[in-house]
Amino acid sequence: MEPTRDSECVRFLQWALPRLGYRWEGFRKVRRQVCRRVRRRRRDLELASLQAYRLHLERTPGEWAYLDDCCRITISRFYRDRGLWETAGREILPRLYRQGAARSPHQLRVWSAGCGAGEEPYTVAMLLRLGPNPLPDGFEVEILGTDVDLHQLERARRGVYPESSLRDLPAEWRRQAFTRTDDDRYRLRDRLRGGVRLVEQDIRREAPAGRFHLVLCRNLAFTYFDSEGQEQSLMRLLSSLEPDGWLAVGSHENVPEHAGFVRHTSGAPLFTRSPAHGL
Repeated sequence: MEPTRDSECVRFLQWALPRLGYRWEGFRKVRRQVCRRVRRRRRDLELASLQAYRLHLERTPGEWAYLDDCCRITISRFYRDRGLWETAGREILPRLYRQGAARSPHQLRVWSAGCGAGEEPYTVAMLLRLGPNPLPDGFEVEILGTDVDLHQLERARRGVYPESSLRDLPAEWRRQAFTRTDDDRYRLRDRLRGGVRLVEQDIRREAPAGRFHLVLCRNLAFTYFDSEGQEQSLMRLLSSLEPDGWLAVGSHENVPEHAGFVRHTSGAPLFTRSPAHGL
């Protein structure tokens, strides 16, 4: 069986990714994670080369779903992109609290799209309880995490993480939010896990019901999806966002200008709708 060189895998991905609705440019830096999975799959199928796997894909339409699974990038950490979380805690949450206090019931709904193993929605839960502006008394809060990967969702439900996943967290948050397990891993306390609901869902095909005051779609649609997938995801994000809500994207991502968003003055990747663009 032939070893797979990086250049061969690059050519394979440049051929395969557009057929799955992805853009090669988004995978350039993380391709080795995908290439390892493809190599493992090729060996499981006892195929001699990537060219043989390509022929297998062309002859076996059902194999594309397995390849799509191989393309799910699972890199994440708690409190990833510190500037975003600091801005959200200092400035965005107080605005949302003031807006929510004017409504009945007093409510805050947060959606984490592509939540993976739960680091992002659980960071929101920490921010609401341990951050500089905790959730006021009398507020109802819903934190929803959605992902297409059932294995990642199961990890999120267990709420147990290696120390490397916690490295960006403030030390006091780490102390208050986790207990250490016998095998030197970290278990999220039940009071933080209990406020997060986890659901299998693919943003490429659907969005959760209702509207949200804060939506996080980071390092997903605007990195990996092709232009059509980005546009479809954007429409779902817009329809899910309250008119005065906020959208968070990845630190190296941006929101298409035609959507009518304005970026937070701090430069953090937090966006709200321009007053000129109603829903």
